[in-house]
Amino acid sequence: MKILVIKFRNIGDVLLVTPLLHNLKRFYPQAKIDVAINSDAKDILIENPHIDNLIIYERNNINNLPKVKRIFWELIFFLDFVRKSYDLVINLTEGDRGGLISKLTLSKIKIGYLSKNKLLKNVYTNFLPKQDFRHTVETNLDPLRLLNIPIKNKKVEVFCTPEDHEFIDLHISNIGRYVHIHPVSRWLFKCIADKTMAKIIDFCQLKLGFKVVITAAPIEAEIKKVNCIISMCQSNPLNLSGQLSLKQTIALNQKASCFIGVDTAIMHMSAANDTPVLAFFGPSGADHWGPWDNQILESGYTKRNGIQHMGKHTVISESRDCQPCGKDGCGGSKVSDCLMGMNFKEIKKAVIKLTQLENLN
Repeated sequence: MKILVIKFRNIGDVLLVTPLLHNLKRFYPQAKIDVAINSDAKDILIENPHIDNLIIYERNNINNLPKVKRIFWELIFFLDFVRKSYDLVINLTEGDRGGLISKLTLSKIKIGYLSKNKLLKNVYTNFLPKQDFRHTVETNLDPLRLLNIPIKNKKVEVFCTPEDHEFIDLHISNIGRYVHIHPVSRWLFKCIADKTMAKIIDFCQLKLGFKVVITAAPIEAEIKKVNCIISMCQSNPLNLSGQLSLKQTIALNQKASCFIGVDTAIMHMSAANDTPVLAFFGPSGADHWGPWDNQILESGYTKRNGIQHMGKHTVISESRDCQPCGKDGCGGSKVSDCLMGMNFKEIKKAVIKLTQLENLN
């Protein structure tokens, strides 16, 4: 049996597909499972034992080509699916690219969302339900429910290599307990105020006695923001921003006492490592995107906003009527007011509880 799973989204979105892959491989142990994803998300699935083949869409490279060449390479990418014979195709996104791929395959069973594109309206044999107020982990498991395949676990999984651990050990050889802080997102409107993040770093180091290790992607805007935050600190955190691969960041996080950050892929990765998470949410909702506790089968995020918990993980959000809005900042400003004025006393209480979890694990 051959199965194709399609998820053309960002790193965190792709990571939350891993419970589906695990359950598919468990139910069809002899099946070959291919996963089609964007190139920037490939590292989150490399080493995953439930995948036989990653099909990579080089989105950035193709988009930078002249129009004629871009069309040519798009055609090559799409037509490659024509010769592949899949027994089951699962498209977990609503975009036309995944719909067209599903249409081109010869699979008798095609699962996906009802498309607004008239040309792709009748592609699927089974339609996925709307997300509504359910966590994304749950919606990614909907194909199993449609196929009457039992859901044995809902564990989000990440993998790295011994070499990644060796690399990290060289950087933290003289550090005892540490808090992993990833203060930025590629979407800067998801970030809290720099001054508030600097206070959190100082509180962890100067008051609680934990070393803080900071990470960020090797992106100029993220590095600049981290440097701004550190310039406001009275303490001296270890700054590894832009220096680690995704796999090395996974290894670093596995050794951390806890994680503090915003709604980003690294937050989901930390939860997958079973590292206690404190995350700050503004425009996005924890009901859809909160850090998932692998030891719990049902989401603990039952409200649209406010402070919420799922097992060892905590989400801090204000309780504004407009949250979550899903917008890129207030009034197109790229700055979210709901993240700028968070109550630091509440944050300190949450940080204390988070660091105390280390003694319970």
